[in-house]
Amino acid sequence: MKSLHARYLRIFFGLLGWSAVITEVVVLMNQGVFNPSNFFSFFTILSNIAAASFLLYYGVTNDNSRNVQVTRGAITLYMLMTGVIFALLLSGLADVRLTAIAWDNTVLHYIMPIVVVLDWMLNPPRNRLPVSVVKFWILFPIIYVVYTLLRGSIVVWYPYPFLNPQMSSYTQVTVTSIVIALFVFVAAFFLQRVGTIKYKSVAKKRS
Repeated sequence: MKSLHARYLRIFFGLLGWSAVITEVVVLMNQGVFNPSNFFSFFTILSNIAAASFLLYYGVTNDNSRNVQVTRGAITLYMLMTGVIFALLLSGLADVRLTAIAWDNTVLHYIMPIVVVLDWMLNPPRNRLPVSVVKFWILFPIIYVVYTLLRGSIVVWYPYPFLNPQMSSYTQVTVTSIVIALFVFVAAFFLQRVGTIKYKSVAKKRS
């Protein structure tokens, strides 16, 4: 019964996440400012689409295979990044438009990151994940930063102020990126460790 309730909650929050993303698109289109290439260049949008889609899949299938759990860990890391980086670098910027409507900001930057991370903490993988998964998890954030800087230099648009060298300098962007990279490494190892500790605890009880 407990597992069934968790699956219902995943489906609910998966639908909630998708509703926020779709609402963003609809509102921006009605305002005549929707730019698909810019919209899907936000890490927040990409991570929330992945999280909402995965929650729906996981809620329906309850698939606990190793590949699915590795993917789940990656998405958990990205949502943790979304919540923490927003709180530290974006939430206090009054001159930056965060989302089309305030409700979406709450869902995408607060509710969804908390839900996904809590789901991992309370229900970590049943099978032990090796440390090597960390290399897979951090690949996307690295690609994202490179993509953002290259695309920004071409179209002269950046999704976030802290990745915009025109608002500071390439030195500042580099320093900020290094700090974020360190956080990502630590967070990834922490999430992997959570699953390892749980696995050892279950194995000990069985022995």
